[in-house]
Amino acid sequence: MLINRAAAASLDDTDDIAFVRDRFALPPGVLYLDGNSLGALPKSVPARLADVIEREWGQRLIRSWNEAGWWTASRRVADRLAPLLGASAEELAVADSTSVNLFKLLMIGARLRPDRRVIIAERAAFPTDVYLARSVADLLDGELRLIDEPAELDALLDEEVALVCLSQVDFRTGLMWDAAETTERVHAVGALMLWDLCHSAGAVEVDLTGWRADLAVGCGYKYLNGGPGAPAFCYVAAEHHALMQTPLPGWHGHAQPFAMSPDYQPAPGIGQLANGTPPMLSLLAFEEALGALADVRPAALRAKSVALTSLFIELIEERCPELVLVSPREANQRGSQVSLHHNQAYELVAALIERGVIGDFRAPDIARFGFAPAYQRFVDVWDAVEIISNTLTSGDYQHPRFSVRSTVT
Repeated sequence: MLINRAAAASLDDTDDIAFVRDRFALPPGVLYLDGNSLGALPKSVPARLADVIEREWGQRLIRSWNEAGWWTASRRVADRLAPLLGASAEELAVADSTSVNLFKLLMIGARLRPDRRVIIAERAAFPTDVYLARSVADLLDGELRLIDEPAELDALLDEEVALVCLSQVDFRTGLMWDAAETTERVHAVGALMLWDLCHSAGAVEVDLTGWRADLAVGCGYKYLNGGPGAPAFCYVAAEHHALMQTPLPGWHGHAQPFAMSPDYQPAPGIGQLANGTPPMLSLLAFEEALGALADVRPAALRAKSVALTSLFIELIEERCPELVLVSPREANQRGSQVSLHHNQAYELVAALIERGVIGDFRAPDIARFGFAPAYQRFVDVWDAVEIISNTLTSGDYQHPRFSVRSTVT
């Protein structure tokens, strides 16, 4: 157990990936524990975007689709993502938002099992996952089964199930599924497995090939640091490419986009999951941002994530008994966040943000702290707990101004 800040600093001195922090533009006086909501800005991104805006767009105009490689940018991003996801780049498409991609994959997965009509999802999943799963079930005249606890999955798995959609890491609690073992159980009844990786990619080890996952979706703006609204990605295992059919055929997913044919002919393989023209500024920012993780092993990110969250839990339980751990205590069941219960969690988070400790709030009573191993330090953990403890002891969070709800929490 660490007993002082100097001991935390010594962990930073021996951190094998401490050098990665220097690649991020972190504001002074801020302890940023919200990388699970929006990743920090990589230092190289502003200059890259300035060049895109001033030269590629401003001077070369439409010629940059060819000259600057705008047309192939999504494939380059897939190349950079592949090692972080344990996948082949040819199985990844970078396009659209997580929600749009999730709709595509739910439809694809359900259609790949046309003799089955059931989709399974988590009731407490990020709401969009449930909304879309219900919508797809309705569109296909199917049935949606919702589970409340991981232990309920087996009872709902049968030969009517076409597709199971789960979040590897729960957005509210940080609970992490055993993805390989769960995928095996789903396959045992002949169903397909779709993983939502929004709260894991870039911080938790992901091995889509090793898990034998069928489908996966994730966003680019959390632990991958692609910027607000960065394009999302989707994965379809190569074994399904021959039979998959996108429900959203767009011209970028056509085999010959510039033939401008009124008849849709899907691009080969994963290419058909491209849709309309991508948001090029966001896509190129995402490409540049991924360079900050290019030489970092996912296993190293995960090891540091476990160490950071474990230290935070130990210090919180030692110094802040008012806070109750919501996230799993066992590291192998926990993602890269720690969620804590408090009756005035919103007010506490608001007070902490004013004091430079940025976490976030999730209804009804959870203070959530995300630890991005690429740029978080062990002294950040120590300092954050010091401020949290002082804020609780002082009772300052009870001031009426902290109860005024912001639009984004």
